[in-house]
Amino acid sequence: MRVALDTNVLAYAEGLGDERRCNMAIQLVEQLPSSDVVLPAQTLGELSRVLTGKAKRSAAQAREAILSWADSFEVADSTWFAFQSALDLTVDHRLPIWDALILAVAAENRCRVLLSEDLHDGFTWRGVTVVNPFAEPCSPLLSGLLRRVD
Repeated sequence: MRVALDTNVLAYAEGLGDERRCNMAIQLVEQLPSSDVVLPAQTLGELSRVLTGKAKRSAAQAREAILSWADSFEVADSTWFAFQSALDLTVDHRLPIWDALILAVAAENRCRVLLSEDLHDGFTWRGVTVVNPFAEPCSPLLSGLLRRVD
């Protein structure tokens, strides 16, 4: 099952946030099968902004973190088709454009799940279901994926 990661999962895995979410994000990233994980390029751009802005890391440190993520997982570029779909999502579902673009890229790359704390947990669009990996109880989709890995 292909899984896309949103920026907040990456930011928590980088140590930005409360201890519980940071630990959960690290554990999650370590448990997911790397061959099934997709990083929309938009998430890496947002992570760079968070690392240099909120975390006050240097541009060089942010670059190293971004390249490390890109070395670990497949990076999916934003296409014009995905951007058009994102525009539709902003109109039809009132999603912010950048969140909509991440969802559209996940769908375009045949992901079944988008792990995100920012979008509505359980929202499904074009076969992609948004799952909040920090929600209690754990989503059956996420539980099933992690059981497959064990």
